[in-house]
Amino acid sequence: MPLPENNSPWPPPQYAAQLADMRIEDAWYSGDRRKLARAYGTPDVQRDANGRAWRFWERPRPLGMRDGRLHVPLAEDIAATSAALLYSEPPTITFETADTQRRWEQIAEESGLHNVLREAAEVTSALGGSVLRATWNLDLAKRPLTTVAHADGVLPEWSYGILTAVTIWREVHNDGAIVLRHLERHELGRILHGLYQGTSGNLGNRIPLSEAAELEPIADSLDPDGPGDTITTGIDTLTAVYVPNVRPNRKFRGSMLGRSDWQSDGVRDLFMSLDETYTSWMRDVRLAKARIIAPTGFISNLGPGEGAFFDDEREVWHGINASPTSGEGLTLNQFAIRVQEHEQTWNALTRQAVQASGYSAQSFGLGDSTAVTATEVVARERKSMITRDQKAGYQKPAVADHVYAVLQLDRALGLSQVVPERPRIEFGDSVSEDPKAVAETVALYAQAQAISTEMKVRMRSPELDDTAVREETERILKETGQLVADPVMTGAEGPGAPGFGRGGEEAD
Repeated sequence: MPLPENNSPWPPPQYAAQLADMRIEDAWYSGDRRKLARAYGTPDVQRDANGRAWRFWERPRPLGMRDGRLHVPLAEDIAATSAALLYSEPPTITFETADTQRRWEQIAEESGLHNVLREAAEVTSALGGSVLRATWNLDLAKRPLTTVAHADGVLPEWSYGILTAVTIWREVHNDGAIVLRHLERHELGRILHGLYQGTSGNLGNRIPLSEAAELEPIADSLDPDGPGDTITTGIDTLTAVYVPNVRPNRKFRGSMLGRSDWQSDGVRDLFMSLDETYTSWMRDVRLAKARIIAPTGFISNLGPGEGAFFDDEREVWHGINASPTSGEGLTLNQFAIRVQEHEQTWNALTRQAVQASGYSAQSFGLGDSTAVTATEVVARERKSMITRDQKAGYQKPAVADHVYAVLQLDRALGLSQVVPERPRIEFGDSVSEDPKAVAETVALYAQAQAISTEMKVRMRSPELDDTAVREETERILKETGQLVADPVMTGAEGPGAPGFGRGGEEAD
């Protein structure tokens, strides 16, 4: 399919409602109070004459006064925790061919792929999805490049659940009246580029890519013999892969875009109530500052038209024009801070918000923090582990597709001759076993003579492959003097020597 026609509505009507909802998700993720105020500035709730139906971030700022509303960055914390649970350790990406494995490890190390995947996972948690894009710039690196596009700037297309195209868009220029948008459409075997000059709600007309200075390198890379907007990739897969957070999308049923961890209005209302609690708590702190109420006689007159002031550093006062029985004097006033009430409300709202987002309260420091084994941690954080496994199920095929596209692109660009393969993806444990607990378990098995040296190595280092385990086992046996020479190799006679069968009988 080609790029959109001139003067098309933007965003496309079929995506408009979800992109509008993503603006609210983005406001919570950003932690920007001004974004939150703008996102909730035109609420769709009914209000009475006194505005009592306004929720916390829907209330207009009092004219001429500072906006004293505060924000708790819980949404950002949820997104970061989601990414950490998935990618606290790099995923294991393996291939059948050794040369392909070596080339991929070189690409992954040079590109810092683990950091890119963690970034994508955090954005995916916040907005409901992201795109892993394979591209290249041989002037910068002799390898394909992996970049991330956020869900509020992508328009994916599916057919029977299979991704068929992805359009990535961004605003190159926006002065409030004229908007320049760059559209990058990924299809099988090609990438299409277009620059449009329009308005906030209309895509406008196509103009040359060279009209935007930052797009000139792309304009120079377009196929000279093509339609003028195409770059041929030379591979038979998409160079952009959409990664959903989780499905189904409960708010927009039938959508393949995935849902944010806090897409539910109930979770957002909890976020808003938490902000209101925090603001009230800090208001108590502000109002509870000690204040001095001084009678008129304690005020120093600065002269006609100059006003008066009270010097709270003055040590000696004299000449106060007050009768001994008037009771006039300095009065200290200090309100109480409702710490316990606010803290209990804070903890209850935080706990409910993180659980409604799919995580255990313990993942956010709201449970018992005493040292426990990894098994006990997993038991306490079972809800978080279930959510992590669910998300990993969506991550694995998308990451595998992206890796396969990168290797195909690597070969098509002439950067290597390895055979591209679709890899096997395995996520590591999110909670590592305590080395002391592992050592004690191994020691108990060894004391009972119920474990081999090879199994000891496997328990100690479960990440090692079979070859590494054998090599480590041999080193341990050799260093401890337990490695016995094979009589077949030493030329010894008797059972096991040449001329004898496997069971020790003499061969015919």
